[in-house]
Amino acid sequence: MAAERHFRACPLCEAICGLEITHEAGRPTAIRGDRQDPFSRGHICPKGNALIDLDADPDRLRRPLRRRGDEWEEVSWDEAVQEAGERLATVQRTYGADAVAAYLGNPNVHHFGHSAYVPALLRQLCTRNVYSASSVDQWPHQLIAWAMYGHQFLIPLPDVDRTDWMLMLGANPVASNGSLMTAPGIARRLEQLVRRGRLVVVDPRRSETALIASEHVAIQPGTDVWLLLGLLAALRLEGPARLAAYEGRLKGFAEALAATAGVSVDDAGRRCGVAGSVIERLARELYGAQRASVYGRMGLSTQEHGSLCQWLLQLIGLYTGNIDREGGVLPCEPALPMTGPGTARGHRGRFHSRVRGLAEFSGELPVAALAEEIATPGAGQIRGLFTCAGNPVLSTPAGSRLAGLLGDLEYFVAVDIYVNETTRHAHLILPPASPLTQYHYDAVFSTLAVRRVARLNTPLRPVAPDERADWQIVNGLCASHAAAQGKSFTPLPEPRAMIAAALARGPDRLPIEALQDAPHGLDLGPLEPSLLRRLQTESGHIECAPSFLIEALLHLRARAPVAVPVGELRLIGRRHLRSNNSWMHNAPRLVKGKPRHQLEVHPSDLAIRGIADGARARLRSDVGTIEVDVQATDTVLPGVVCLPHGFGHTGPGLRMARASRVEGASYNDLTDPLRVDGPSGNAALNGTPVYLEPLAG
Repeated sequence: MAAERHFRACPLCEAICGLEITHEAGRPTAIRGDRQDPFSRGHICPKGNALIDLDADPDRLRRPLRRRGDEWEEVSWDEAVQEAGERLATVQRTYGADAVAAYLGNPNVHHFGHSAYVPALLRQLCTRNVYSASSVDQWPHQLIAWAMYGHQFLIPLPDVDRTDWMLMLGANPVASNGSLMTAPGIARRLEQLVRRGRLVVVDPRRSETALIASEHVAIQPGTDVWLLLGLLAALRLEGPARLAAYEGRLKGFAEALAATAGVSVDDAGRRCGVAGSVIERLARELYGAQRASVYGRMGLSTQEHGSLCQWLLQLIGLYTGNIDREGGVLPCEPALPMTGPGTARGHRGRFHSRVRGLAEFSGELPVAALAEEIATPGAGQIRGLFTCAGNPVLSTPAGSRLAGLLGDLEYFVAVDIYVNETTRHAHLILPPASPLTQYHYDAVFSTLAVRRVARLNTPLRPVAPDERADWQIVNGLCASHAAAQGKSFTPLPEPRAMIAAALARGPDRLPIEALQDAPHGLDLGPLEPSLLRRLQTESGHIECAPSFLIEALLHLRARAPVAVPVGELRLIGRRHLRSNNSWMHNAPRLVKGKPRHQLEVHPSDLAIRGIADGARARLRSDVGTIEVDVQATDTVLPGVVCLPHGFGHTGPGLRMARASRVEGASYNDLTDPLRVDGPSGNAALNGTPVYLEPLAG
């Protein structure tokens, strides 16, 4: 049979690179970058090629599995979906609606069949116990966008292709492919920036991005808030705030500046480990740059003051006049709208977690509270669980504790393609068909793109008779749960119809046929200033001084500096180009090559502890202990150790043959669920205090 070609965006990472898939009868045989894609222009990362492995993986589940003790049995789709809905409804009838929790993992935003359909199931469950990977990731970004601009997805993005000067904190897009800055081929884009201007990377580690930057500024983990306060102090000395472009639409800007005043550059420098003279020079360059952008990502979000950091970034952008400006930072206005009338703006504090009183954000509770809500008896205790494309045992704080609790649940149903560290505890697993069998539109990543693009991904082959698409599974769960409650449910339309309706509401009014006729996608042009026109705050102004942020800042400033205990190290995470958290370690193309699980340690810290380079050692925190292989490197500061997320594929019952052979321990066996960013509840994974010790003998 002759080979054919199919074009679509990669569904496995944030860069949405265009792929050219060679296939025979709908089965991929080769994948390369689509050179005709106007956004990625032929770029492809290792995860794009790994789509072949994911599609053909023999460990990938294709039919529902029911657990009987330690054994699994296949059941029919009709029986499985009916059982899941009825059992979840039974738990809720017995103990109340909040007795069933839901957890949504990172892959949900990569598939339209999840992101557009799962909200209907959450409304059907009507539980307050909703959690997701967002609260171990980007919640501070969304919270600040909601508080200042009125919508959680009205996030200003670096105009990386047109900026002349960029300050990047806690981000390594060369390894992560951009994250909340969808920019395929980001390494090439940053290299072009360095040739025409300057890129300054602030990070405790000399990362892959720092290696191509104009300058790397090393900083102590978790102290970025002080660097940003120092920058604001230094900017005041450079000149007045440039606010003319905001047309009097700023509310509380003077109040916000007053709350940050009184911090000296030198004091800020001492607290973050960056010389005051360096902070002053960066402020001078930033203020003097014609087109400048400031961007902070995972390293900022997942620390104790993540929300304050994201707020201060916005204040710095406003002070220098670079918010909503070409070459600065400005929100994307995508063809398929995620903001505007009828979309989920967000809200905060409408209810709180039962045990610790953590505030919800946009209808979700911080996942750092999940384990305690299962373990603590009383009204509202979690007794049933629904997970969708998530592995919280590896991805959330104190994961080993959570693993010990999942087996005590009365009912646990998972939508997942693997028996992994979390789903091995489920009573029922419902596996979606391959993403290559479904219509898809990258709604979230197009909203976060550094250029306006649109692309419809069409099925490579139909769903097999014994498989179900993700949207079909969710529709079925909604119907069976509703029937168990004596209610009716109207199924949502198939994805192509949903995508077409959403595009018709967008600013371009794109007919879906136009995208169907453009298999490589459409380029809709560069980002344009739109923030003032699209503000969704009640005042119609940019809210510069939200009260809960002012309060958090005053609390921070009232705290005296705390000396680091003798022997204590600070743990930070890292991302590898071949690793997408925990859910792609069963792909041979991604796990081949040299091991990437080691703990990076400065040689001086190894020498002090009598540990040899390459040795195995014990790493412990207040909540757990793991064994690690150490790797000496001067890319991390003394006092800092660095471990990748998503490893630790151990334990009985896994059906992931390749992943089970991948070396490495779980970062989240060390992280403390009590360490959270106060305003958002986001887990403070970055800067975890740890101790490194030699193994006996």
